[in-house]
Amino acid sequence: MTSPTPLKGLHVVEFTHMVMGPTVGMVLADLGADVVKVEPAPKGDTTRHLTGSGTGFYAAFGRGRRSLAIDMKTPEGMALVRRLVARADVLVENFRPGAMARLGLGYAQLKETHPRLIYCSCKGFLPGPYEHRTALDEVVQMMGGLAYMTGLQGRPLRAGSSVIDIMGGLSAVIGILAALRERESTGEGGEVQAGLFETVALLMAQHMAQTAITGTAPLPMSVRTPAWPVYDIFDTADGGQVFVGVVTDTQWPDFCRAFGLEDLAADPSLATKQQRVAARDRTLPRIAAELRRWTKSDLMAKCEALGLPFAPIGKPADLFEDPHLKGSGGLVPLTLPDGSRVELPALPVSLDGTRPTGGDLRPPGADGDSVARELGYAPDEIAELRARGILTS
Repeated sequence: MTSPTPLKGLHVVEFTHMVMGPTVGMVLADLGADVVKVEPAPKGDTTRHLTGSGTGFYAAFGRGRRSLAIDMKTPEGMALVRRLVARADVLVENFRPGAMARLGLGYAQLKETHPRLIYCSCKGFLPGPYEHRTALDEVVQMMGGLAYMTGLQGRPLRAGSSVIDIMGGLSAVIGILAALRERESTGEGGEVQAGLFETVALLMAQHMAQTAITGTAPLPMSVRTPAWPVYDIFDTADGGQVFVGVVTDTQWPDFCRAFGLEDLAADPSLATKQQRVAARDRTLPRIAAELRRWTKSDLMAKCEALGLPFAPIGKPADLFEDPHLKGSGGLVPLTLPDGSRVELPALPVSLDGTRPTGGDLRPPGADGDSVARELGYAPDEIAELRARGILTS
């Protein structure tokens, strides 16, 4: 049977902030790894204190770690961190190029003394002409074409989530798991790098391929040439909106009969998908008028009975009460810093029928004593570190 914590026993030390790096730590922790997040004393990772659109970053991606808040500017603090790294299987970092090396914790500095260590750097750009540029999710969305494909013509628009940071973090996890498998064979660790720009490039692969095949660059998705006869958002009788797709030849007649459009089903000029795509200007106003007779809930129930792809036009807050997420273990309970409780999405995987659940959010430095004890520090040594403000909570 597959374990919901297949990475149990794996030691990870994490030097990250914002979204991309923390996504890596969250996934590894949810899958059972012991992840210790090293944070600056005394307040911890600055991501904890972001406001505005960054308010949810820490809560969303900070679960499941143990927190070590330590002053790495002191020799004693660095000595403790070096002990922590010495026992680690994986190190994860996402700071500016050269930042870890200046601390003496770069890959080139550690690989000789820690040959089994898998060192993962989450970067803006993989090695190449751009590697020293500063990158953010929005920066690479703009330069890689995602913002162009998301917005209206002439009005590029970033996607409504930190999608590149998150997917970049998932790519880093894939690299780490591959390196762990390789280490089983060779006994040697290695360096894993994941790049934000390269992540957005992968997302653009379908549009690049379309350009190569057709010789024409695609328009933004908002004004794209449709590939399907019905693949649109429709208004409902009660002021709602529902996306409905009718994408196969077998779905078309069933859809028409269900919504009083038998004449369209019988029209020989609409017999094939390609014909129906070409006739969208003629058919969609009629379809929209018929669907507008239905309430949102009734329209969705009808589409579900027909086996059609459909979706209400939801908002993020709707997911708190989504029946499927609540009924399938898709939400993980967390305690927020103010003591309130919330449920946020679990990893989008099931292992032999079990959803990984991860752990809670930890206050900065909450696990400093236990981590220090595991590294061989005596109680009086820990007390001294605390008295001097090197180890805090």
